[in-house]
Amino acid sequence: MNDDLLLRIQKDYPEYKLKSGKKYAFRPPKTIILGPPEPFSELLLLHELSHAILGHKTFGLDVERLRMESEAWDKARELADKYNVGINEDLIQDELDTYRDWLHTRSKCKKCGLTCYQTSDGVYHCPRCENFT
Repeated sequence: MNDDLLLRIQKDYPEYKLKSGKKYAFRPPKTIILGPPEPFSELLLLHELSHAILGHKTFGLDVERLRMESEAWDKARELADKYNVGINEDLIQDELDTYRDWLHTRSKCKKCGLTCYQTSDGVYHCPRCENFT
């Protein structure tokens, strides 16, 4: 991790606390966890900082989590320009794929395999199994 980048972020965003941990993460309301060094550490840091800047805290529907991740990557691209950090679109899409795959798995009917819909109470419903059995 580039120490100059850390110093600039701390100067620009003093309201957030940077803390070492097992993996990069944002812990609302004000803590950004820095994971171990890896090839795209700076971009991962900007992604987590983006969650903080955007005020992401919790999500209701699972699809909202995917939306928040996508928004955070969009903001990270903006910050990358500002801080002269290289963008790796393959990494971004791989990271988003983990959420897409998670959402697909959670929304799949265990009985028939059809994609279900989630209601505001967080429960998934199968349009086939619940309406035709």
